[in-house]
Amino acid sequence: MYLRTLLIIVLLGVLIAFTLLNWSAFVAPTTLSIAFATVEAPLGLILLGIATLLTLLFLVYVVYLQSSTLLESRRYGRELQAQREIADQAEASRFTQLQSFMEAELRKLTSQTEEAKTGVLTRLDQLDRDLRSTVEQSANSLAAYLGEIDDRFKRTISGKVPDTSR
Repeated sequence: MYLRTLLIIVLLGVLIAFTLLNWSAFVAPTTLSIAFATVEAPLGLILLGIATLLTLLFLVYVVYLQSSTLLESRRYGRELQAQREIADQAEASRFTQLQSFMEAELRKLTSQTEEAKTGVLTRLDQLDRDLRSTVEQSANSLAAYLGEIDDRFKRTISGKVPDTSR
């Protein structure tokens, strides 16, 4: 844009220099025909006035375009910011939902873990009782067998042979 502005300024400077160098030709009166009448006026000044008017119209048009573009850009910026806020709120809502879902799942998992732990501990207690009972029964049986063997041994030593025919 800097190059374009510089080019326009240079062209306007050349036009002003040309006008100043040829000022006498610009103000020389000439007979001009205006469709229904004839007028004597300086053609150069009329054409210079028309060129100035067109230049001013183009400048107004450029300012209008730039201002409307700027206003539209600001409106788009506001809309974009509003959409960003909506998206941020939706994302925050999703994070909140995800957090509550994760908390619920963790509570459920914790309760399941506690139930499984209680079940395992109950089963271990039952197995411990069964094992103790089995060990106690085995100890009683072993003691009975040892008592019977001791009794037979004592009888054998005292000279009485036990009757095995029973």
